[in-house]
Order: sequence, then C-alpha cells, then structure tokens
Amino acid sequence: MSQPATTSKVTSGGPEAYPVEELLGAYRRMSEIRAFEDRLHLENMTGDIPGFIHLYAGEEATAVGVCDNLRPTDVIVSTHRGHGHCLAKGCEIQPMMCEIFGKDEGLCRGKGGSMHIADLSVGMLGANGIVGGGPPLAIGAGLSAKTLRNGGVAVSFTGDGGSNQGLVFEAMNMAVVLQLPVVFVYENNGMGEATGAAFAVGSGDIAGRAAGFGLPATVVDGTDYFAVRDAAATAIERARSGGGPSVIEATSIRFYGHFEGDAGLYRTPEQLQEFKDSRDPLKIFRTRTADLIEASALDEIDEAATTEVDAAVAYARAAAWPAPTQVLTDVYASY
Repeated sequence: MSQPATTSKVTSGGPEAYPVEELLGAYRRMSEIRAFEDRLHLENMTGDIPGFIHLYAGEEATAVGVCDNLRPTDVIVSTHRGHGHCLAKGCEIQPMMCEIFGKDEGLCRGKGGSMHIADLSVGMLGANGIVGGGPPLAIGAGLSAKTLRNGGVAVSFTGDGGSNQGLVFEAMNMAVVLQLPVVFVYENNGMGEATGAAFAVGSGDIAGRAAGFGLPATVVDGTDYFAVRDAAATAIERARSGGGPSVIEATSIRFYGHFEGDAGLYRTPEQLQEFKDSRDPLKIFRTRTADLIEASALDEIDEAATTEVDAAVAYARAAAWPAPTQVLTDVYASY
C-alpha cells in the first residue's frame, strides 16, 4: 500500500554537516556547469553548433544537490535542458562538448547532440526532446531495479511545463501501484518555454498534485544546494529502502532563454538582473559556506572550470566528424 500523501516544505540544513572537501566538490560541479553553459551561450552565436541548445545556468544546485545523493549505479533521466544533469551525474566535459559540436568523439558519436545526450556508463539515461518524456523511462528503470533487487534508484528530472503532461501523471500512478524506487524531481523555473507556470499549472501547486496519486511530496528552494541535498537524501533513501516513490518540487530561475535564440520578451532585463543578484546558486553557496571556505579557494575552482571548458571547446572544434559510413550504425534495427 502507498504511504499517506503529504506535501511539506523543506528548509536547508547547514554546511557544517559536510566535510570541507565534499563542499569543495559540490561547488566544483556547480561551477563546471555554469562555465559550460556560459561558454555554450557564446559558442552558439558562431553558428558552428548543430541543433537547438537549452541552457541550465541558474539551476545548478538542483542537479548537483540531487545527484550528490546517488550511487554510480543509480540512474537519472533528463529533459531537453540536460547539460547540468549530465555533469552532475558524472559525464566528462570533453566528450560532452564533442557531442554538442556533433563530433565522432562525442558521448553518442555526435549523433545525439545537446537534446539527446546520454552516457549509460555513469547512469545518465539521456536527455529527451519529448516534453515530459522522462518519467516513463524512469519507472522502467525503477522496475528493473526492483525486479533485480539491486538497491538501485531512478530519478527523473522534469520541468514545470513537462509536469502538465498526461504521460507524467500516468508514470506517477504506475510508480505508486508498483511501489517503485523512483524520485520525480520537478524543476520549477517559473517558465514553461514562454508561458508562466502560474498560468499553465491550473492548481498553482505542482507538488500538491502528488497527493492525488498517493505520493508524498516536498517543496524546496532549488537554488540552495543544501536544501536540495537534504530533500533528495530523504526521498532517495526512502526509495532505496523499499518505501516507494516520492516527489520533489525544486523552485529556481533559468538565467537564459528557453533556447538559444529566444528573445526572452516575457521577462524584463531588470527582472532577470534581480534574479541573477538574489537567486544565483553559486552566490548562495558562497554565502552559506563563508565561515568554512575561503573565497579564494572557490575563485580557483571557477578559474579551473573555465580553463577546462575552454580546452574542451578547442578540442571539440578540431575533432573529426562522424564518417558517412556510420549514418546507419547505433540504431535499434536495420531495414
């Protein structure tokens, strides 16, 4: 039987609970995501990147806070805005950059690109161009883990726009019926493409919907790494120990448009600057750890992340394209 459905708000624990090296590692992953996305914002303007790009800057604390609770054998399913999830789960920067540039040394041999990037070796089952397409894949992975009794957990990341999709509701219902080790993470960045979540989410409460399926849910500040990590720790341990699925709604702001090229007319420059000043996950992390970590140490991490991303771009630009003979390889069936 499912547990009584409840919705709660999670406040953050303190950074004092974690070793300094662990804190530095968390900041490093967030800094790498920011550097990666900021550089792609510039690279996309050159016209050398095929396909659409949807940037994750501003939401780093959610991906890293969740994935820092996962084991290497656990899996995640992403969205079209997947670079941050990839890096948080352990994908390497250089093969990721090659993939986005469409090169043969990419994680998917240059055939997936930004919206379909995946790395099964680290449990990243893939970004997804289908809005709301991730949760059904997560319950498949959760069913596998339950059947094999390997203690695995599956996490799906879905945006506030995707949360309105019917297949998402079906996935939540099936997860409860089968009591699967799945955590549904809804990243509510306030905008489903150019439509405000306040308009598109009829109830105005994404997490509250979980009660209709018998799922417990928590709402957390998605810009606070420690709040996300605490909420995810509870949900993931519940799933791993046989307690069943649950929901986390993480609220944040994306710093860039829905996609690269989006004019962003639904937000004023003043609003966007206020978001960057007050809701930047990296700034919030720095403030919360100021008594434990010197700012200079975090500055060094930022510099190293920028250097690594710069090197990855240079490598990807020089890398080889897939050979024409590979056009029909890496598919499920040949006809």
